[in-house]
Amino acid sequence: MRIIIIGAGEVGYHLAQRLAVEDKEVLVIDKSADALRKLAESSDVQTIQGSGSSPEILEQAGIAEADILLAVTDSDEINLICCFFANMLSSKVTKLARIRSSMYTNYKHLLTGEGAGITKIINPDEEVVNSILRLMSVPGAVEINEFADGKIRLIGINLPDESPAVGIRLMQLREIMGDDLRVVIAALVRDGELIIPRGGDRIKQGDVVYFACDILDQEEVLLRLGIQVDPVRTVMILGGGNIGYKLAKALDNKFFHTRVLENRQKRCEFLSERLDRPIVLMGDSTDQEILREENIQDMDMVIAVTGDEETNILSCLLAKSLGAKRTVTRVNNFGYMPLIEPIGIDYVVCPRLSAINSLLHYIRRGKIISTVSIKGEQAEALEAIALEDSPIVGKAIMDLDLPRGCLVLCFQRKDAVVIPRGDTVIEPQDRLLIISTRANIPKVEKALTTKVEFF
Repeated sequence: MRIIIIGAGEVGYHLAQRLAVEDKEVLVIDKSADALRKLAESSDVQTIQGSGSSPEILEQAGIAEADILLAVTDSDEINLICCFFANMLSSKVTKLARIRSSMYTNYKHLLTGEGAGITKIINPDEEVVNSILRLMSVPGAVEINEFADGKIRLIGINLPDESPAVGIRLMQLREIMGDDLRVVIAALVRDGELIIPRGGDRIKQGDVVYFACDILDQEEVLLRLGIQVDPVRTVMILGGGNIGYKLAKALDNKFFHTRVLENRQKRCEFLSERLDRPIVLMGDSTDQEILREENIQDMDMVIAVTGDEETNILSCLLAKSLGAKRTVTRVNNFGYMPLIEPIGIDYVVCPRLSAINSLLHYIRRGKIISTVSIKGEQAEALEAIALEDSPIVGKAIMDLDLPRGCLVLCFQRKDAVVIPRGDTVIEPQDRLLIISTRANIPKVEKALTTKVEFF
């Protein structure tokens, strides 16, 4: 597979690094010689210095032989022009564009299909809002992802020390959970390292446990794991930009008491005109007096989504010190992400990581519906259709001989969610949820595409 990436910023850099270790041919185009040099020193990729919006540069990069073009610069306009010229030079290439502005996303029908020929527009702001809404649905979870059109959830959560699951082997989990619940442990995070467990592994104190379950069983699963969930009702959003506005719009109903704090007067006027129930306030999110006046200590969740990540981090720390129950911060710099939890902030959302997750499943071989990174980039969960000629079809789970670090969690068969046992046989068109470490992703891709010996 030959992939051309336009832009060597955070998104392009991390995409190139991930794909290069998966035996894909990757070429990156960027104007910055320094950015390309940094990428070339850390990854086995080709680079071309120049503008990805230049037809000459695209031809030089071999657009006619490329399978996928990823336009992921920080400029919507450059990404659109790249895809436009790529479509003119090679209409067969799959074109994916990172576009944030509603000025363009409101007219997707003109940009996709027979319009500009873009295969898919990725809006990382919308992905971040959806991530926050999922976190709000299970307070206390560190990560929540949805599959099978929302029927299956993969939830990462800190188990309390008194949980009945602490100390048991995974093969004994059914004794605690009962036979009536559809749930499987997907991964454990211990001392910062992700483990894809087997039946003999034990759950220990301090583990973050990732489990997959039918969304209808979610509340009962949490209850039997000893997790008490208090619903989120009062919310303060710090920052009224694109993400803050989209989030406030999603919470504009009778179930939430929402306040939006924004420091620009014109933006406050814009928000007030377009929001019904949320209260719009003007002020600085790092001003203690304003936060106290707005009873920050009574907030179930404070969500900092300004355009400045340092402000977001400081605002969350301040809100937490003043008594807010939970805090969410938006960061773009991947280097900040491992630092967030140790300093006391509950959740982190990253538009750039959301963009990467949205792009990956278009790059994967086989009929991949969606993919998400787990625990940063240590593992990946893939949702895929089992094709009739795939080597895994017709085999029982126990006969797949999966390597350690790869696990079939569950699947949707017609309308039913199935948690498989060892003798469960995979059938054509099963909608599988597979978790795998990064090293095993190429093997999973082969398993989903061609009848070869892959393990």
